[in-house]
Amino acid sequence: MRTRRPPRTPAAHAHAVSASALTAGGGEPRAAPATPADPSAPTTPSGPTTPSAPRRVADRRYAAVIVIAVLAVLFAMREAREFLIPLVLAILLSYALEPLVYTLVRRVRIPRPISAAVVMAALVGALVFGVTSLQNQVGTIVDSLPQTVQKVTRTVQGFAAGKGSFLDKLRAAGAALDKGEKPRAQGAAVAARPSEKLEGMLLAGSMGVASGMGQGVMVLFLVFFLLCSGDIFKRKFIKVCGHTISEKKINVHMLDQINRSIRLYMAMMVITNILLALCSWAAFRLLGLDNAGTWAVVAGALHVVPYFGPLLVAVFTGVAAVVQFGELGPALLVAGVSLLIASLIGFVVQTWMTGRIARMNPVAVFVMLLLFTWVWGLWGTLLSVPIAVIVKVVADHVDDLHAVAEFLGE
Repeated sequence: MRTRRPPRTPAAHAHAVSASALTAGGGEPRAAPATPADPSAPTTPSGPTTPSAPRRVADRRYAAVIVIAVLAVLFAMREAREFLIPLVLAILLSYALEPLVYTLVRRVRIPRPISAAVVMAALVGALVFGVTSLQNQVGTIVDSLPQTVQKVTRTVQGFAAGKGSFLDKLRAAGAALDKGEKPRAQGAAVAARPSEKLEGMLLAGSMGVASGMGQGVMVLFLVFFLLCSGDIFKRKFIKVCGHTISEKKINVHMLDQINRSIRLYMAMMVITNILLALCSWAAFRLLGLDNAGTWAVVAGALHVVPYFGPLLVAVFTGVAAVVQFGELGPALLVAGVSLLIASLIGFVVQTWMTGRIARMNPVAVFVMLLLFTWVWGLWGTLLSVPIAVIVKVVADHVDDLHAVAEFLGE
């Protein structure tokens, strides 16, 4: 019984023709005749193919590993904050003071250790001079704290404990619900609040001050050693991380850009904070606020904290104005002037200069502020913007961090 040969497809026919041409031509293949395409043959799509299932699973696993690694790093930073905060603060201060040391080394021909010692001595002397010059005003503010607390407490109690006030009605309704009775029409007398335990607060505050002074001494020593070392860590980083000439050039350019960005940012912060302190001092003197110099220094120092610093200054100066003038109008005027000065300098001068240093997205900066506040507390609030600038510069020069650079950029 003979079997039927299956019909030959165009591809098989072309293969047979090419094989016969190869055998007949003495080893040299001849061109096969072109065969028309079969319209009934299935065609493959020319567009991009969708990723296979194993590829999608691998991408999901990679994303999960990245998320877990980021969370692990954040929690590690939170646990190691007592070590990392002085280290980061010392690195930033060394970046800010390096131009002064470089000037003494290159132009005055003073050895680097001596130049670093001179700069650190000048810094400590400036801090001591500022503290001693404002000591009387700070002492006056501290001495008036009990009276300030009493006046503010009486004002708040007078607002909340009046007969028929909204808070009094809420308290009466809550008491009636607890007892199963109907709410009374008239408010009951508000029980006096227990006095705060000032001794515990003072003890905790003194321990916090002692701990802060110890960390400050460690930061000063670390800054001194970093200034003495010069660019030794830069050379070591290039030697370890750069395997080829092109990689070393990229690393050198990235480190130079980081140095430039941090130095410009620190210089911008110093200039804007001094300008804000001078403007605040002039405004507080014109408004007749006592201890205007101290409040101006507080305004310049808290302006380092984005968004929340000016609000705290407005609250503090408003409370001081209430205690001094005894009226709400002057207090609102002082707080409003403080916010106006901070807004003009912060949103006009500082935003323009920050945009020229590192073009960053304000929303991303605020997210970084919240993140580092959660990780490191108040110090994270102070250091969030410089860290964001460093991350932005590094992400701009690393291909794998392009998504981070896009997120932080404008």
